[in-house]
Amino acid sequence: MKKSANPNHKLGELASTAICGNDIASSCLYVSALAIIYAGKWAPVVLLLVAAVLHLFRPIYNEVIGALPLNGGAYNALLNTTSKFRASVAACLTVLSYMATAVISASEAVHYAHGLFASIPILWATIGLLGFFTLLTIVGISESATVAIGIFIFHLVSLTVLVVAGTAFVIRDGTGVLFANLATPAPGGITTALFFGFSAAMLGISGFESSANFVEEQEEGVFPKTLRNMWIVVSVFNPVMAVLALALVPIAAVPLHQEALLAHMGSSAAGNWLGTLISVDAALVLSGAVLTSFVGVSGLVGRMTLDRCLPQFLLKKSPRGTTHRIIIGFFLLTVSVLFITKGDLKALAGVYTLSFLSVMLLFALGNVLLKIKRASLPRPTQASWLAILIAMAAVGAGLLGNAVMNPHYLAVFMDYFIPAFLIVAVMLGRIVLLKALLFVVRKLIATLVRPLTRLTQKVRESIELINAQQVVFFTRGDNIANLNRVMLYVRRNEHTGRIKMVHISSSPDDVPPNLKSDLEFLDKAYPEISIEFVVRQGVFSPQLVSSLSSEWGIPANFMFIGCPGTGLAHNLAELGGVRVIV
Repeated sequence: MKKSANPNHKLGELASTAICGNDIASSCLYVSALAIIYAGKWAPVVLLLVAAVLHLFRPIYNEVIGALPLNGGAYNALLNTTSKFRASVAACLTVLSYMATAVISASEAVHYAHGLFASIPILWATIGLLGFFTLLTIVGISESATVAIGIFIFHLVSLTVLVVAGTAFVIRDGTGVLFANLATPAPGGITTALFFGFSAAMLGISGFESSANFVEEQEEGVFPKTLRNMWIVVSVFNPVMAVLALALVPIAAVPLHQEALLAHMGSSAAGNWLGTLISVDAALVLSGAVLTSFVGVSGLVGRMTLDRCLPQFLLKKSPRGTTHRIIIGFFLLTVSVLFITKGDLKALAGVYTLSFLSVMLLFALGNVLLKIKRASLPRPTQASWLAILIAMAAVGAGLLGNAVMNPHYLAVFMDYFIPAFLIVAVMLGRIVLLKALLFVVRKLIATLVRPLTRLTQKVRESIELINAQQVVFFTRGDNIANLNRVMLYVRRNEHTGRIKMVHISSSPDDVPPNLKSDLEFLDKAYPEISIEFVVRQGVFSPQLVSSLSSEWGIPANFMFIGCPGTGLAHNLAELGGVRVIV
């Protein structure tokens, strides 16, 4: 994805925070009502617990992205620690989360606008809003960031005005409503209220994972700051809004105003002008969440396509340098979902909830695998095991709570997840499918020789074209057990019949004496994969990787290395996407 006319331009702290922050910052528009409905007077407490869970995820995300600073989020974390198949599960969940976020946010934004201007046609206006952000994302991420920054700042100012006005109203008119709400028994008892309230409030951190999906578009050192800034926004505004709601609105009346609780609070505290301001803000920030989805899915799907999990035609770039086919495809997907649901988006809530929480859980799992399988990979920070286990348990509890509260969500979620995963599964297993097709064709040739001869040839050519993609492994002279693991990984995960085993040395005398004979043995042990041994003089560096990539016509993401130690002078982002497989 091109960021601007200048390909070296990257996003700063404010722009990066705004793009992903609009999604997570919009959560206070609905999460306060949800928390109060399920937790009653304990709503501020459960929202603080959610903020504590989010704090645990900060070092988890920082460690993974510090070690693997590439687009893709949970997909990238699992891709570099386990198989491409497992990583694709996380990718499908992330895409589903973005799809649901885009459709729900666009629809809710239009509903808020419809409340201000009744003549707005909801369905077509929603499609128009999705189309607007499609065009904006195609124009470029820098231009998108400018819009996101404006929305983000306006949202924070609007919330601050609401807090000040609401506090002034409570000071002036008394705390009768607050104390009456505090005297109201918690629904189902304290334990039930805290559990289901916490599960519902977990939606308040949706969007936190977005920054990891476009980390390559951010300036160095910006990513941890985006996590910190999003955590501050959630930790401050969500609990404060819940307290203010308890001080302004009786608990029994909250369900009546669930769709626009903050706007109702504004009208109650300062009159219609503040209610209108909050409604305008809601329409804008929910629109910003749509932008977050488009930017995030562009980075993720682009990375998946580079790894041949999706058709290569999606990588075609527009004159602006953006992957417009991915963006347009995502737009068509969201519009189709809008028509399928006929504007009734309650069903999508299950997809949104379960996919988002599953992505968070898988990211934490990726951190665990990174610690176990890639322990020597350099990283600037490390999350403690205790923090990871507590974070995973908390997200698991949130998943369980939402499944219990809305059991039909699981069935709806599978209706969307299974077709999405089948598409990726077909791409990953296309060699097997093509071979099966070839087998069927050969059987039919007995009776239809001439008509099917051309088809047989084309299928064979397709298989050969896919297997023609050569891969590279840079070996430091690893023993034959490590080299065998390399061959096993390539055979299981990559569609290729050719691999270059490259040793970089400062002089010919530095080549391990047994390396050539070991590779000759492996060449015989794996007859389906041709091994080419190459020795190059020099120093392993981004420049060398780029030079060899150009010389051999092999993309950097099909070049592999073993897990480096602390002596590696360059991180994976600088190496252009070189993957760690051993």
